[in-house]
Amino acid sequence: MWTAVHVVGAVAVVGLGAYVGFAPGFAVLVAVYLIAFTLMLGVTSANFSKPLSGSTLVVSAAATVMVIGLAIQAVPYGRSHAQGPVTGEPQWANAETRELMVRACFGCHSNQVEYPSYASVAPISWMVQSHIDEGREAVNYSEFATNPGDAEESFEVVKEGSMPPAYYTRFGLHPEARLTPEEMKTLLNGLQNTPGLTEYGD
Repeated sequence: MWTAVHVVGAVAVVGLGAYVGFAPGFAVLVAVYLIAFTLMLGVTSANFSKPLSGSTLVVSAAATVMVIGLAIQAVPYGRSHAQGPVTGEPQWANAETRELMVRACFGCHSNQVEYPSYASVAPISWMVQSHIDEGREAVNYSEFATNPGDAEESFEVVKEGSMPPAYYTRFGLHPEARLTPEEMKTLLNGLQNTPGLTEYGD
């Protein structure tokens, strides 16, 4: 029975990680959870000499989550919230274009990220920082003048709906990034008229 609980717990963690945007730390967390849960079951059931009741499983799972939750706070990744300098943004078509990009894209693609309060608590901090690291690596609009990256794909990824990604606004997160159809139309027009943000030329 406890093996089944392991599997369900692992699938739940991985599923949640995938739903909200999988971060590498979740894979490690699953492995740690399985090991710790097995050890905790051994302690709470007197080394498996007693039958594993439902209450034993619940207590073991809760204790495991609490212990791991406290232990992973010692991992520094995602805590520094370091921001590089702004070396030069695109020559935006207009102020509205920049405003819409700030709302929808600067949360991961800039050096002007406004970290939410929960971004300091692991494992959420790992996930948030992982998304930001990946986003900046693809294109960092704060460093456009020195390293445009994949900026020329900006128009296409916004048009096809892959940016911002669906998980970015799930559970009511980042409501400012939920652009109305009219705002999306305005943004796409602005991107088309901003040099370097479309593959079709400036």
